[in-house]
Amino acid sequence: MEKPLLDPAVKVQDLDFYYSKSLALKRITMDIFPNEVTAFIGPSGCGKSTLLRCFNRMNDLIPGARIGHGGIWIRGVEIHGDDVDVVELRRGMGMVFQKSNPFPRTIYENVAYGPRILGEKRRDVLDATVEKSLRGAALWDEVKDRLNESAFGLSGGQQQRLCIARATAVNPEIILMDEPCSALDPIATSRVEELILEMKREYTIIIVTHNMQQATRVSDRTAFFYLGALVEYDLTSKIFSTPSLKQTENYISGRFG
Repeated sequence: MEKPLLDPAVKVQDLDFYYSKSLALKRITMDIFPNEVTAFIGPSGCGKSTLLRCFNRMNDLIPGARIGHGGIWIRGVEIHGDDVDVVELRRGMGMVFQKSNPFPRTIYENVAYGPRILGEKRRDVLDATVEKSLRGAALWDEVKDRLNESAFGLSGGQQQRLCIARATAVNPEIILMDEPCSALDPIATSRVEELILEMKREYTIIIVTHNMQQATRVSDRTAFFYLGALVEYDLTSKIFSTPSLKQTENYISGRFG
């Protein structure tokens, strides 16, 4: 039985988004619910990552990128309002990218970086935050004796889990993941997927993935995008067993895309 819906963590309503004159997202409407994993699937260039980057306004950094119509509400606040503090908005979101990108610092300083930027200077608090975040990323036992060594000495999978720890160190509400496993081997991918399933108890997670099997394994809901449009959005179990639209069925069965 489907669980009752809570108020959405993220609400997207009639959103048009442009790169200069090019329409990249067309009238997107969807609700993303707290403590769920929502997967964005679709072929390359369909708008998945563009929408993901709308949530923390990373697209603001691209000349000519703009909202043309509609909006995005997080905790009931339209995030493009004049009174929105973009730094505060991004503080509430952790971002994990396709390629692990640890800072050229120690393992400890990678995780402590966010809290330090926010003004935390107490060593005991930083120590506790680093340990909690690394434990949450299932990495503490592997690195607790190496905290003062370079993050670049970690394996690819460990580096990605370090980036997840870094993202959670500032206590965000939402974690954005843009193909976080695409550069990882199957074993490291499995570790990250297990981590995602554990993390949704504390966070709302939105993941862009090209991997259909990954979407079925980790997500509660799946959104299928094509050419900038949201074609279908539903429970993952329904999308992959009885999709409402033939176009969705053709994509997930590999007939196109």
